[in-house]
Amino acid sequence: MKSLNIIGCGRVGRTLARLWHDQGSYHIQDVLTRSASSAADAIAFIGAGRAVTQLSDMCTADVWMLAVPDRHIAQVAADLANIAPAQPSGIVFHCSGALASTELSALQSSDWQVASAHCLLSFASPESALAQFAGTPCALEGDPAALNELEPLFAQIGANCFPLLAENKLLYHAGAVFATNFLPVLQAVANQLWTTSGVPADVAAHLNATLLKNAVNNIQTLGPAGALTGPAARGDVALVQRQGDAVTAWNANAGEAYRALSQLAAKLSASS
Repeated sequence: MKSLNIIGCGRVGRTLARLWHDQGSYHIQDVLTRSASSAADAIAFIGAGRAVTQLSDMCTADVWMLAVPDRHIAQVAADLANIAPAQPSGIVFHCSGALASTELSALQSSDWQVASAHCLLSFASPESALAQFAGTPCALEGDPAALNELEPLFAQIGANCFPLLAENKLLYHAGAVFATNFLPVLQAVANQLWTTSGVPADVAAHLNATLLKNAVNNIQTLGPAGALTGPAARGDVALVQRQGDAVTAWNANAGEAYRALSQLAAKLSASS
């Protein structure tokens, strides 16, 4: 069984490691996080591994997973490259949705095989992610040798892998941001508007749940254009202007978002 070292073992890292451990896909070896206590928590969740406190303490491994925040990937890769010749080469991948495997160029120039793997799933709760993971789409890009290693291993834990070009990752991830990350923001703004306008809290909660559920059902049944409603979709330019002014007076950022989304809604309606 091949060994896996993990640098950064938050919600994504510990979910994937637990799935691989349960499947017997990898021998989970060393785990390095921001603190010894967080590494211990990760190991307890995974059910395997050894907590280490610094990179130099990590043993060599067949595969390395960097599940660190995007802004740290390149520096961690450079630090890992500096431990050579203790580990002169290997396979390494990061889990960013927006950044490509080129973030690992410091290792690639040292004969490592590099890749990125992004699973399109909400990892808000590792426990929930474990239960929801089967069938999750997973975007892969990078060196062929790394992809040959990773694709079957992600498939073993239920991922539906597909290839992606490195240069398309920012736009690909932006699609995911629009599809899921902005949704809680829009729901929060709607709640704030209802609260400001005097809608009772229980009625607002019901509106949130009902409107969201109906919108999702309509999108799945009719497609985005068919499910579109509202003043922008009807071409009511005057109302969009008046409502946009009112929202802007309440909150400038929300007003800007309202106008931008109204323009996109009008274009979508016109194209249907």
